Amino acid sequence: MTHTTSESTWPGKISAITLFVEDLEATKRFYRDVFRLPVTYENDNSAVFTFGNTIINLLKSTAAPELINPARVADPDAGSRVQFTLPVDDVDAMCKELTSRGVALLNGPMDRPWGIRTASFKDPGGHIWEIAQ
Repeated sequence: MTHTTSESTWPGKISAITLFVEDLEATKRFYRDVFRLPVTYENDNSAVFTFGNTIINLLKSTAAPELINPARVADPDAGSRVQFTLPVDDVDAMCKELTSRGVALLNGPMDRPWGIRTASFKDPGGHIWEIAQ
């Protein structure tokens, strides 16, 4: 039996995260405006943004079943089960910047008991993003 991945490299880094979205255009615009990132790749069903060494693939929820069958795609308001955290130097300053970009904060800025300052917001697909200092 041939192994293509050695145990020393498994699991390695996460190279891509696919987020299912109902409104691709609105979510793509949000990522361009809020994160100030260009679209790395796009087609009729998806738009890709690069965060450091990780790509975030925004995929129309109507195209998602092909990838995850027999699992089902949850509705965007079914509740959050994931949060992505981005480190920042100054949470308060970034909150002001995000607000100026039209972002409504879910919470924060606040000091957490585990010693970091955070704030969070969600994208049009309902995915939660946190900034942390």
